[in-house]
Amino acid sequence: MPINPKYWIPWRACIVDNLFRSENEKTITQTKKQLNEYFEGKRKKFDLPLVMSGTDFQIQVWKQLIRIPYAKTITYAEQAERMGNKSKARAVGLANGLNPISIIVPCHRVIGSNGELVGFAGGLDKKAFLLKLEQSFR
Repeated sequence: MPINPKYWIPWRACIVDNLFRSENEKTITQTKKQLNEYFEGKRKKFDLPLVMSGTDFQIQVWKQLIRIPYAKTITYAEQAERMGNKSKARAVGLANGLNPISIIVPCHRVIGSNGELVGFAGGLDKKAFLLKLEQSFR
């Protein structure tokens, strides 16, 4: 059963409608279309040309986020372990927090080791919303 649209329609409109015009209007149009499909439960994975700008470690962390399946969660320690070093969980968390393209690069799918929602630049209420949205459409 989908979640209450009274909450997500205004938030979705805020995200999608605030994408600005650029020299690459085709990519912006694709992004808006795919975000709308995501919020409607019709898209589980994004197919957009991504340009990630960060340190080598941050880019490695963000690429790992893309591998987390839709409606699934992992912990920061699991993400660090998948990258080859479980002891870098805090560094992974910091890099996730700097992810400039959340939702598309789904940092909301990473949770604390105790199963609690922690750390999301958009706010924990938005993280909870995204996880609930994905659960409702899986």
